[in-house]
Amino acid sequence: MSGSKKEDSVDLKGAISIGIGGMVGGGIFAVLGLATDLAKGGTPISFLIAGMIALLTAYSYSKLSVSYPDKGGTVKFINIGYGINVFSGGINNLLWISYIIMLSLYASAFGSYAPNLYKITDTTNIDIHIYSSLIIVFATMINYFSIKLVSRIESIAVVIKLVILLGFVGIGIYGLGDSTHLTQLNPSQWESPINLIVAGMVIFVAYEGFELIANTAPDIENPKENIPKAYFYSVIFVIILYIIIAIITVGSLGFDEISTAKDYVLAEAAKPMLGQVGFTIITVAALISTFSAINASLYGGSRVSYELAEDDELPTQLTCQLWNQPVGLMITTIGTLILVNLLDLESISTAGSVGFLIIFAAVNFVGFKLHEEIKGRKVISLIGFLSCSVALLALLVQQFSTNRTNVIIALAIVGLSFLIEYIYQKYDKNNTTNKD
Repeated sequence: MSGSKKEDSVDLKGAISIGIGGMVGGGIFAVLGLATDLAKGGTPISFLIAGMIALLTAYSYSKLSVSYPDKGGTVKFINIGYGINVFSGGINNLLWISYIIMLSLYASAFGSYAPNLYKITDTTNIDIHIYSSLIIVFATMINYFSIKLVSRIESIAVVIKLVILLGFVGIGIYGLGDSTHLTQLNPSQWESPINLIVAGMVIFVAYEGFELIANTAPDIENPKENIPKAYFYSVIFVIILYIIIAIITVGSLGFDEISTAKDYVLAEAAKPMLGQVGFTIITVAALISTFSAINASLYGGSRVSYELAEDDELPTQLTCQLWNQPVGLMITTIGTLILVNLLDLESISTAGSVGFLIIFAAVNFVGFKLHEEIKGRKVISLIGFLSCSVALLALLVQQFSTNRTNVIIALAIVGLSFLIEYIYQKYDKNNTTNKD
């Protein structure tokens, strides 16, 4: 019954924590410097633009989650909306690969912050690759050892990183009064509107974690009320948090300082207020946040591959177990190790944003298409779809003119997702025909 309380149910507070924890992972630590490079003083506006697109998409997710609660989350919505075919399989493959891209982003951020505490070699770039690879391997071992441990680490990490970030916000707002860089926030210091949009899209990956609420939907108490609240409260909270963090960062450091320290800029932003102690505290928070995000994303990525195999969108061999976990966990780990050691932070971030903008556009269109069944307002889902589509186009066009390699990598990943599905569907169909 809807009013009954399940033994492992998730209350509203827990559901909001999942949404906030999914978003405030490693993203903000990894991409803040990239956004400031592109938007300069308009960085808070870029975070607002990205947040509004996330909020529109959260509406479609909330309606679909209430109507079709399933641990498959996004995979389930795509399959319901489009049926099981090459298109839906390609989108779902892109979701799995996007998890791998996000893992690479978190690992790269971990690797960028870690050398500030302890250098392994005399070359920072080598240290970044060593730390990035080691943390992926370590988190994989934890996932194989105990899924309960993954959950406990995430619960503790959410509290620690929020306490530190909120402390940073409180002290940062107080410290802005003495800053000599506040004029950088003036509209005259903003980049062009297209650059503000593109900056928002490059860092869009910092918002994607709200979709994890969908995977928890079957276990949420009083779902009709709590699921929409969980989406909106968590996204709105994170939008406000990110905007304030962006204001403090741009108002505390010169653009040259931000550019020099862009891979660990949040730690650098704590220096004017708290000196080396603040730098160290934020560095530790970044390491805890990125580590917990890697832990949770490894688990999520392996489950996506399992769901796809169960729905016959990928080979059924992916439902097999390897050391008591889906074989997709090891594939996810290997893919992450390859990407994090081949691509730079901006390429990873761009590819991740392209992937999730396509996925979210597809989910918004499902919300529009099924608005009667899910009792949703089709105009909101349509605006969400158009916003994701326009933002994606703006990102690709601008990046193509400034960094063509990023666009080629992102589109190659999207193409690979659909090619894999096309080959599998053709192979599977031929096998079925031969058996008949």
